[in-house]
Amino acid sequence: MGSESNGGPCRSFEGERLNVFALVIYIPPPLGQFLDDLRRELVPHYNPHAHVSVLPPRPLRVEWQTASGQARTLTEEQPPFEVELTDVQVFPQTDVIYLGIAGGGRELHDLHRAMNTSALEFTEPYEYHPHITLAQNVPHEAVAEMAALAQRRWEEFPGPHSFRADRAVFVQNTSTNCWLDLAEYSLGAVAVR
Repeated sequence: MGSESNGGPCRSFEGERLNVFALVIYIPPPLGQFLDDLRRELVPHYNPHAHVSVLPPRPLRVEWQTASGQARTLTEEQPPFEVELTDVQVFPQTDVIYLGIAGGGRELHDLHRAMNTSALEFTEPYEYHPHITLAQNVPHEAVAEMAALAQRRWEEFPGPHSFRADRAVFVQNTSTNCWLDLAEYSLGAVAVR
C-alpha cells in the first residue's frame, strides 16, 4: 500500500546505486503520458514514469543478475493481459492517492505471488495491492482535496482507461532517488505448456 519510492526515472546515471530493486510494468501512451502529467500536476517536483509495481521496492540478498534471471523466467511464462483502471482512491494508513485496478488484478497478484520467492523474496510492510500511485508524501490535510482533483482529471480523460501489460522492467534505485532500468522482459515470450 503505497510502498513505492517517490523518485522518478533516471535520464542519465545519477548517484550511487542502492540495494533497492523493483519489478514494474510501465504504462504506455496515451494513458501513461496522461498519468505522468497528472502526477506532475499533483506533485510538481516529481519526475514520474507511470507504472504498476509487480514487486514493490526491496533489497536483494543476491546479485541483481541472479534475481533478474528469476524475474525473466517467471515473466516470460505469463501471457500478456489487459489492466483496467478504476477510480481514484486513498490508502488510509499512508495517505497515498492512487488509481485502483479491476481487470488484470488477478494476473498481477499471481505474478507477485510467483515472484516473491527465492532470490526476490521480501517481507513487505504492506499487503500487495496493485495500483497506480498518483501522489504520496503530501500533507494529510491536503489529501482529500488532491484526491478530488485527481478524480476530476481522471473523469475528464477521453482516452482508454486500460492498457496491455506485455513487458516488465527490473529497476534499481539510487542515492538521488531516481530509478535505473536494468533489464526488460516480454510477457509470454515462452509458451506455457
